[in-house]
Amino acid sequence: MSTFLGRTEELATLTAELDAIREDGLGRFIWVHGRRRVGKSRLVQELCSRAGVPYCFFQAPERGREAALADFVDAVSASTLPDAALVEGTSFARWDAALIAATRGATAEAPVVVVLDELPYLAAADDGFAADLQRAWDRALESLPVLLVAIGSDVRMMEELVRAHAPLHGRPTRLLRVAPLDPRTVAALVGAGDARDALERYLVVGGLPALAAAWRGARTRRDFLRDALQDDQTPFVVQAVWLLDGELASSPAARRVIETIGAGETAFTRIVQRSGVSQSGVMKALELLVDRKGLVERRSPLAVPPPGKSAKYVVADPYLRFWLRFVRPHLAEITRGLGRTVVDRIEGDWSSYAGRAIEPLVREAVERLATAGSRSILEGTAAVGGWWRRDHRDEVDLVGADAGDRPSAITFVGSVKWRTARPFDREDARALVAARQLVPGATRASLVAVSASGFGEQLGIDERFTAEDLLDAW
Repeated sequence: MSTFLGRTEELATLTAELDAIREDGLGRFIWVHGRRRVGKSRLVQELCSRAGVPYCFFQAPERGREAALADFVDAVSASTLPDAALVEGTSFARWDAALIAATRGATAEAPVVVVLDELPYLAAADDGFAADLQRAWDRALESLPVLLVAIGSDVRMMEELVRAHAPLHGRPTRLLRVAPLDPRTVAALVGAGDARDALERYLVVGGLPALAAAWRGARTRRDFLRDALQDDQTPFVVQAVWLLDGELASSPAARRVIETIGAGETAFTRIVQRSGVSQSGVMKALELLVDRKGLVERRSPLAVPPPGKSAKYVVADPYLRFWLRFVRPHLAEITRGLGRTVVDRIEGDWSSYAGRAIEPLVREAVERLATAGSRSILEGTAAVGGWWRRDHRDEVDLVGADAGDRPSAITFVGSVKWRTARPFDREDARALVAARQLVPGATRASLVAVSASGFGEQLGIDERFTAEDLLDAW
């Protein structure tokens, strides 16, 4: 199977479910979830296009039951399902009747696929939808050669719909989370020149397949951004607009909070001060952004004993983080055709930005290497984070611990130097030794250095990581 925008494994999983239906004639129910813009709908459409079986792809509207059912009938009527013509013009009062009618004519030799895209819209607008879907599955679809695919970007609602005691609990036969592409997959997809180039491209496009695919070949960052920011209707500009509009349309306060975080404010009090949102409003917004939408991550410093209230808030996705930092504040200039000016500004700030933006990626990579057991010096490390004082006067880039929640031992402290030419040198090593004394519980911890430009001699460092090592973590 050829590579499809980095989704080879996910496409193979869906294809295997369809093959299983051909073998036993029984239904399969796939629950596809993941954040917006990661390519869930495109992935399932690719399955339908390649499989050569009858299918209906229904894009759910944000409308009530009667209107949504009418739209579903229209979608079925225009589809390749065997009994599409018989459904045309029919009126249904319930979803179970509509779904059962839509799947008539399915055979093991020619199973049918029914896709309900953005299913949370249906559940939110219709209290009886989940129960109707349960009845359709229990009474008919699970015994028919039908592949039912439910897609949802509201991760919290998708989880709630299948939780214990919910109507759909236990009904999906396969849960498929479609995550953003990882750095190595993106590197392979875009044909990056080397590991550093691959990781820095990831800081711009993140794990979104469509954006990564747009940066194929050896074009420089400046050349890519000149095209990406030539006007305010390019995919690179509008993807973030669509994402934020889709996720935060009902919460202007959350929109202001994430824009404040994207501008560089990470501490709660500073977010309150700069966003113009009340303290209680910021708390509610962060609950939405962190717990429900996953757009923001809450991080705490690693130390033994764990510190008190010292949380940081950061934008989780690299692309959205880049967009909020460089694109959103300058949309007016981009609209006026001054994208090149914005690109010049980005290039001037790139070294400073990349040095900070790479740190979450480094932490994830080192944690993956530690838990995989590929570096003996990292033995006993189960979590990798950072450490900072509550007033942020002192910070340490990397801290390894035996647990992320209430660790009992610090295994290493580390420093990240993402410079263009200067290697990690003795001055950096001395600063790292001093930083080790600041982290509670780290007096005897190992020392780890990360550098994009190599290492000097006689540093007294226990472990070193290059850009190539980091990319290998995936």
